Amino acid sequence: MYKSKPKTLFIGKKIHYLPSCQSTNDEAAVLLRQGEGLEGTVVITDHQMAGRGQRGNRWLAKPGENFTLSLILHPHFLTPGEQFRLNIAVSLGVYDFLSPYLGNFLKIKWPNDIYVKNQKLGGILIENTVQGSRVESSIVGIGLNINQLDFEEGRATSLGLETKKEYLLEELLPDLLASVEKNYLLLRNRKYDLLKTRYLQHVFRYQEPHLFQRRGEEVEGVIVGVAETGHLAVQINNKLEYFDFKEISYVF
Repeated sequence: MYKSKPKTLFIGKKIHYLPSCQSTNDEAAVLLRQGEGLEGTVVITDHQMAGRGQRGNRWLAKPGENFTLSLILHPHFLTPGEQFRLNIAVSLGVYDFLSPYLGNFLKIKWPNDIYVKNQKLGGILIENTVQGSRVESSIVGIGLNINQLDFEEGRATSLGLETKKEYLLEELLPDLLASVEKNYLLLRNRKYDLLKTRYLQHVFRYQEPHLFQRRGEEVEGVIVGVAETGHLAVQINNKLEYFDFKEISYVF
């Protein structure tokens, strides 16, 4: 499985396929510790039994129906304070891969979930290792619902549900990896302003009044930007406030 020819310079040239595993991010971390984590290495599985989302959330996916993978990068050109730039590049890579199928309904929900309308189609978890003044390595976990048609949680969807089609994962993988690599190379070539502008254009509820949960109360706010640190900038009652992950949430 996953032997199709990559359309990339380096991402996916080396693929570790596992029929099942606890977590592809954990498996990628093992490769790094063993000195086998070349940049662009992909770890992919049919059945991830203990996938993780942002801040310890679980990522559940039916075996053999979706993308559950991790890729190893070495973004030495990023400083610790620039880590969120990688989130932006990878989120755009996933967005660009899905956009031809889903069009304007597709959005990036800050910081890096993938939404269609008000439903979650996928998520990204990036775990960085910092050494001194640079990011030494990054493990980029990507989970995308492709063919799954039923979900335990009500606000989830898949590419198959949205398009009424079934897809061969092996045929889609080269396009996904090529799209991520394209945006990663833009980041490596210091095209950050271009990437951030595009990211904001596709952010869920960007510059739209929306209800949020903040410190136990519902407030109406408008997302106006994202700080270099990744904090979300929201205008609430004519005051600009910045929020870290889990400090603010959307009310649906």
